[in-house]
Formats: sequence, structure tokens, C-alpha cells
Amino acid sequence: MESGFESKFKAAISVDNVVFGFDNNDLKVLLIYRGAEPYKECWALPGDLISLDQDLDESAEIVLQNLTGLDNIYMEQIHTFGRVDRHPFGRVFTVAYFALIKIEDYNVKPSSWAEEAAWFPINEVPELPFDHNEILEYAKNLLKSKIRRQPIGFELLPKYFTLTEIQNLYEAILETTFDTRNFRKKLLSMNIIIDSGKMQSDVAHRPAKLYKYITKKYLQLQQTGFTFDL
Repeated sequence: MESGFESKFKAAISVDNVVFGFDNNDLKVLLIYRGAEPYKECWALPGDLISLDQDLDESAEIVLQNLTGLDNIYMEQIHTFGRVDRHPFGRVFTVAYFALIKIEDYNVKPSSWAEEAAWFPINEVPELPFDHNEILEYAKNLLKSKIRRQPIGFELLPKYFTLTEIQNLYEAILETTFDTRNFRKKLLSMNIIIDSGKMQSDVAHRPAKLYKYITKKYLQLQQTGFTFDL
């Protein structure tokens, strides 16, 4: 006996992308200005309904590229959101994806129905449509957990960075302030970064040493993890 499901499929699936970047002292998230209904003329996460002939991961990449021009970015699937009333046009489940990128390495170019695309400091995000604020909060908490147990600097910092810059990154993500001496002692004891032998240039203050990640150790700790606790 047939279940009858073939006549009852009345739901759709979308993908929503949370793309984090770090710019100087600020953790930022990429938003688009919607030029289509629903919620036309609102800032939102880059997302859209998926095509029936595409895999989820492929759909996330295509949607992000179509709306922002960003391509070849590692996307990690993080959660599915399915509140019944989350979409005004009907029953839509969304699969959220998460990415970390160096802002300076990419040029954002809005296209399709995205009229604009811009980086917003994480603490200056406006009220977003659908359940995008909830999705963003989930991704922020995931990032906080991730940075305490895995290195993420390769994705967010320049190749060479100061100890102040990496401390600013941790403080921005964890929304806290660390004692500088204790932070540096903890970080250096992990043997994950090394003095590059280079110094800052073109700065108004006394140039600081530039450090870089030890690639082999970085990749090892990505697999095994660690505990970063101050």
C-alpha cells in the first residue's frame, strides 16, 4: 500500500551562509541587502532556496557565489533550522553553513537579487529577517567553542601577525578581555606560533615583532584539539 507521501510534499529547503571575517580589531559577518520578497530591502544572511538537482554542500557554495561573488571557500554544515513559521511563504527548512575567511583576501561583489553585500561588525548587526538572528547566534557560539579547542588563525589572520592582533582576535570572538601577559604566556607555551624574524612596517608606533603559525603543528592541533582556557 502506498504511503501517499508523493501527494503531500509541501515543504522546501534553503541554505543560509554565515561567513565570518576578521578585520583589525573586529569580528565581522557578511550580510546582503535583499532586493526580492519576502523581506525586500532588509539586510540578511546570504541564503536562498536550493535546486532539486543539487547536493546541499554544492547548493551552499552556489548560493554564496550567486549572491556575493565569493568562491572557493570552505563551508561547514552546522545545523538545520525548521521552526514552522520561520518563512512567511510556507514551510521551509534551512540548512546553515559556516565559513571563516580573511576579509582582505576576497572581493565581495553582490549579484542576482542581492542589491548590496557588506561586512558588519558582529555587535552592530541589525534585526534580521526569518530566523537569521538565531542562526547567527548559533554560529557565534559554535565559533566560541571552536576557538577554545582548535586553532583558527590561518583562516582569519594575515600570514604574519603581531601578538596583539592574535589577542584581539581571541577577545573579539570570545567577547572578553585577557590579561596580556597571561595570554601571551599561554599562547607561546602551545608552540603553535613562531617569531618570523620580521617586524611591522609603516606604523606610527614602535614596530612589533611579526609571528606566523607553524603549519605542521597547526594542522596537528586541528585534528587532536587542545584546551585554551585563561
